[in-house]
Amino acid sequence: MRLDAAFGVVTDLRLGFVCGLWPTIIAIWHVPSLLFQPLEISRIFMSHVWDLCGDSADEAGRAVKKGLITPHAYGVVLDLGAGYGHTVNYLDHSRVTKYVAVEPNVHMHAKLRRTASAAGYNEDDGTLLILPCGAENISTILSYLPAPHPPVDTLISVLTLCSIPSPQYTISSLAAEVLKPGGQILFYEHVLSEREDVMWWQRFWTPLWGIVFDGCRLDCPSHRWIEDVGGWVQGEGGIWGKEGETDENLFWHRVGRLVKA
Repeated sequence: MRLDAAFGVVTDLRLGFVCGLWPTIIAIWHVPSLLFQPLEISRIFMSHVWDLCGDSADEAGRAVKKGLITPHAYGVVLDLGAGYGHTVNYLDHSRVTKYVAVEPNVHMHAKLRRTASAAGYNEDDGTLLILPCGAENISTILSYLPAPHPPVDTLISVLTLCSIPSPQYTISSLAAEVLKPGGQILFYEHVLSEREDVMWWQRFWTPLWGIVFDGCRLDCPSHRWIEDVGGWVQGEGGIWGKEGETDENLFWHRVGRLVKA
């Protein structure tokens, strides 16, 4: 693997520090007790990083998401790690009846709400629901959604499975308990490479990367975890790569649409 590709993450790490460090220091200055709340510090930091970097990350995957989400998402849509709501802009309002945004970082909720409202989804008319929990909080998610269960037609994960706790258990539970029979999962994730040299560098950078970017890991084979859940309709959808992306990439992406039997 070329060294410039192996060390390309240094630029991203530097950008993360530049975007998030000073606002986080200011927040701690105003509320010193935050020093004893590392999770809250991480979320404040990440909210500022994503505020400045989220649009560019969205643009980098725009073509993929337009081809994956816009023609396929329907019914009740559950968006894992919704962030500032970029995914809602890819939904076809004539096909999606309710947008459920799962986002544990409450510092992102105000902008997420504005983005969803601009796209035509509002809490007042019941077409928008923002849940302040993580994807792993299955019982909490279900408690907010009306029976019958499972309640969700379309499960969407965009660059999220890399940072959730116990990802294999969470993915399996979401598929079993949250997704309806006949429902679908749509995903676009950076995943563990199939090249040994790229894998090595992904694992090398992951500890530092996770500290800076709220637990994100570069070495998760998320697409395989989803596939291994089983119970998917054969011949419907599939898993594929990002067009034009080389395999010498620390952020190697897989895209997929799988339908629950």
